[in-house]
Amino acid sequence: MLAKDIIRRIRKLEIRTRKVVSDMLAGQYHSVFKGRGMAFSEVRQYQPGDEIRIIDWNVTARMNEAYVKVFTEERELTVMLLVDVSASKEFGSRERSKSEVAAEVAAQIAFSAIANNDRVGLILFSDQVEKVVPPRKGRTHVMRLVSDILTFKPKGKGTDLAAGLTYLSRLARRKTVTFLISDFLADGYEPPLRLVGRKHDLVPVVIVDPLEQEFPRLGLVEMEDPETGERFVVDTSDPLVRGRFARAMQARREERLRLFKKLELDHVELSTGDDHAMALVRFFRARSRRMAA
Repeated sequence: MLAKDIIRRIRKLEIRTRKVVSDMLAGQYHSVFKGRGMAFSEVRQYQPGDEIRIIDWNVTARMNEAYVKVFTEERELTVMLLVDVSASKEFGSRERSKSEVAAEVAAQIAFSAIANNDRVGLILFSDQVEKVVPPRKGRTHVMRLVSDILTFKPKGKGTDLAAGLTYLSRLARRKTVTFLISDFLADGYEPPLRLVGRKHDLVPVVIVDPLEQEFPRLGLVEMEDPETGERFVVDTSDPLVRGRFARAMQARREERLRLFKKLELDHVELSTGDDHAMALVRFFRARSRRMAA
């Protein structure tokens, strides 16, 4: 793809994403992701109803009247985008592929973060860690991240969620808000998912395609596994074949949901045919209600 086409594509995504963020997402994002804690701001005179434990006794002694400490939330966060760039992400039976959905969702999250003055970093992974961009602030930095997600050509084709998660746990020493964006077509990632979930505010973002959930009736179809290169012929007109496939995919989804529930991870599932912005808004609202309960 020509450079000018990439620039046009990124610019179009920026315009669409920034509007969504300004209209819907930024406030929702701020309400559900808290800062690192409370930081001292100033002192003021004691008022009836103030708690005794926040009285600043040193200032009170100097001024001969009671003063209390005022604290504000230490708002700045570090947001990490942990994005799957394996070969299976290139699949898509709707207007966008799973990789394009991943780029759009990552852009929406990143622009929401910088609207709240947070830093954003990126880890791209396949069956290995492919690229790491340290967290920074600013529009130019976010545009670079989006460009990387859209244009990066990985060396690996497979999916190893454990590799990306393990790298993050070693890289990020302080707590981060981490969005793990993947189709989760992988196994053996429970231990690092648990580890990262304990240390960080981890949000799995699962990207699916309707055609991966159920075969349409198309007769004999030659298929290729994008990650292994294996080719095989499937009789999609056979109801037994379609049923086995649908049950296998549903079992994988239910197992994933049980794992998220066991680890107490809030997650969001997006389809390539979804309105991704509204799905994120619904997720943020649901999380906000749960946190307030």
